[in-house]
Amino acid sequence: MGTSTTSTSASEGAVETRGIEPVPDNERQGRVRELFPTWVAANISVLLLTMGASLVINNGLNFWQVLIVAAIASAVSFGMVGILSVSGKWGGAPGAMLSRATFGVRGNYFPGAILWVARFGWETINAVTGAYAILTILNLVFGIKANNVLIVVTLLGFVACTFLVSGLGRKALNVCNKYSTYLFSAISVVVLVHLIVKMPWSDILSKSPGSATLMIAGIGTIAAGGISWVPTGPDFARYLPHSASGKKIVGTTISGAALVLIPMVIMGGVMAVGNPSLANQNTDPMSFLGQVLPREIAIPYLLTALIGMVLINSLSMYSAGFTAQTMGVKLPRALAVSINAVISLVGGLFMMLVAKDFIGQFIAFLTLLAVSFSAWIGVYGIDMARRRKKTVRYDADSLMNTGRTSRYWYVGGFCWQAMTAWGVALAAGLCFTKVQWFTGPLATTWVGENGLGWAATIAISALVFAVLPAARETAPAGASEPVGTSGPVTDEAPAPAEVG
Repeated sequence: MGTSTTSTSASEGAVETRGIEPVPDNERQGRVRELFPTWVAANISVLLLTMGASLVINNGLNFWQVLIVAAIASAVSFGMVGILSVSGKWGGAPGAMLSRATFGVRGNYFPGAILWVARFGWETINAVTGAYAILTILNLVFGIKANNVLIVVTLLGFVACTFLVSGLGRKALNVCNKYSTYLFSAISVVVLVHLIVKMPWSDILSKSPGSATLMIAGIGTIAAGGISWVPTGPDFARYLPHSASGKKIVGTTISGAALVLIPMVIMGGVMAVGNPSLANQNTDPMSFLGQVLPREIAIPYLLTALIGMVLINSLSMYSAGFTAQTMGVKLPRALAVSINAVISLVGGLFMMLVAKDFIGQFIAFLTLLAVSFSAWIGVYGIDMARRRKKTVRYDADSLMNTGRTSRYWYVGGFCWQAMTAWGVALAAGLCFTKVQWFTGPLATTWVGENGLGWAATIAISALVFAVLPAARETAPAGASEPVGTSGPVTDEAPAPAEVG
């Protein structure tokens, strides 16, 4: 009885103390519907407005094309998030932990390190966006202009808030996500009504269409944000019982993300018609709201968006704590998060005080982020497809065991098939990539010109891993089929092979 009480408080208390260890069956009391506000909150970012505007100004797309781009991008990227999230309820562990079964207990350090570094960049982008939102609110409400001291203070305050919220854990995040969804939905309706009444709809709807090439490239740009959440999807599904429907997990993930992503991208495109400079806010991505929206709408909208950005960064840091632990950081999850908080603070100061070109840096980062995550996605997806037919999909003890007796030791701690596929795909993806300061040798091909380096990376990693001989798990001599928190096959989870 004592053990049960302790473990329950570890997951459901005011501060979650559970780390990377798999969640026992008796604590699997989550519900699929809890994922809906999680993925709504993960997309409450004003940057989506700027990206929507960029589709109109820089890509030359019309209203209907922007709508199609947003719909396809959200379905594709968060479809992958949902499919790979199913592994979280299979193994009851974070994605970074389950990845040990794919790459080997030592091999996982390599893709894990890339994902961790990419997570630093994503949190830095979010922190800078949040700080700019605070500065814009201070200017609109009090007329206070930004200066270097104020930039440092606002950035520090934003990072501190996200650190505190993410440190509380799953239960606190679920509560915050739920109420932020209600709040943001309400204020978004107000903004939408304003745009419907005030925008020049005859000009918006009569705009000539852009090229198919730029439309495809726009899908990749918008989808990159969703792709960055794929490895962390299992983190939020690990408390679901084995009986939870895989199809419902995917559907809830896509619908939650699309509820926010599609309207915000469209609103950004609509705003761009009335204010073409919207897509060229290179240093401050938030100040345009004070120009496009009336003050009485802009201020509450920014405040609501600020809450959303705190939650986005909190969700990211929450998962980053798990990645840090799987990389060998000997700290509780809440303290492991502090590493990311410090790095995002330092990176944010550099972007706001030195780099200046925020939007250019953001687009370049999104492009590289999508490639780095995509190499992992293809391999992990094929590994999931193979595990669907197993009686027990993940062995909890072996996930925690990094020694030779782990089932996931493979050869020297490495699954060389997974490592080969991942490395080849990552190199290929970079070859197709073009950003401000880097151009790959294949960037001028059809794939590169259409911004499909991320899709090629997923396809290559999945194909190479699929054609290589399947690795055999190295169970200790005399060991039988493992039993643990992974559970038997009891559901109809969608085939992750679709990811590739």
